[in-house]
Amino acid sequence: MDTTPVWFMRQAGRYMPEYQKIRKKHSLIEICKNPALAAEITITAAEVLGVDAAIIFADLLLPLEVMGLPFHFSAGEGPVIEHPIRDITAIGRLGTDHASDLGYVSEAVRLVSKHFENRLPLIGFCGAPFTLASYMIEGGGSRNYTNTKKMMYSSPSAWDELMCKLVAVLSQYTAQQVAAGADAIQVFDSWVGCLSVGDYRQYVLAHTTELVKRLRRTGVPVIYFGTETTTLLPSMKETGAEVIGLDWRIPLDDGWRSIGFQGAVQGNLDPVALFADCKEWQPRAEEILRRAAGRPGHIFNLGHGILPETPVENVKALAEFVRERSAKIAVTSG
Repeated sequence: MDTTPVWFMRQAGRYMPEYQKIRKKHSLIEICKNPALAAEITITAAEVLGVDAAIIFADLLLPLEVMGLPFHFSAGEGPVIEHPIRDITAIGRLGTDHASDLGYVSEAVRLVSKHFENRLPLIGFCGAPFTLASYMIEGGGSRNYTNTKKMMYSSPSAWDELMCKLVAVLSQYTAQQVAAGADAIQVFDSWVGCLSVGDYRQYVLAHTTELVKRLRRTGVPVIYFGTETTTLLPSMKETGAEVIGLDWRIPLDDGWRSIGFQGAVQGNLDPVALFADCKEWQPRAEEILRRAAGRPGHIFNLGHGILPETPVENVKALAEFVRERSAKIAVTSG
């Protein structure tokens, strides 16, 4: 295409009045498990913003429930797992044969795919094994990931079993999404930036590579995204993912260069910039496009998801700005 494609992580969510209206009547999990509502939220966001892709509305932790690890959301605290996984016995109780119980997500994918037909690609997604494992072990979010790293270091066989079980469930879950019409899959490794390069390579790389390999068998491209991953980018590229997501902490061209300009990159405006006046975020967006230098393979996105209370008009204006400026840059570089 003649312009840089643009879409946003969490483009369907808490900052949109359409979502808030539905949320007044339904909990997050109720929306996720209602394919018609999840599809409606996905479609509305993509159409309101005028972006180049839709991403299915779902929650990262849904696979935990079908593995036998229930969770709930605590007001102001995010997800809470009442009985965290801390030993090999608890890991042994986790199941891997009920991924089909997540069929409500693939049904939402089917509805969105039917709505857009060939007019707009649809992105499915899942959490990465490390990030979901850290939730399961910590019982929620964490600052230091003490229990997660303790298992990695002290019980590597238990860690490997947990990661293998997650890969088994996630590969089935995403394959269902592709079969229902997803055109790409994004793997979110939100917490992996807490690891050193050595720990990533020893405890995570092989498992994530196996997941990516299984995802690629479905025939769709894979986007692999994490935050605070500047030092991990070359290792993340070794997973085989066609697209690597970049957060805002590294200049786009430096991040791309670190993976040898191989494959595509996605990113990487700081989401908080959208709370500012356009005079503040426009130069930042233009700088990202300038650093991409018209190379094929840049997908404009934020360096993380859209934050609550972000002005919707700014998100719409950013999508239009990227389209207009990238077209001019393409002409100039051409």
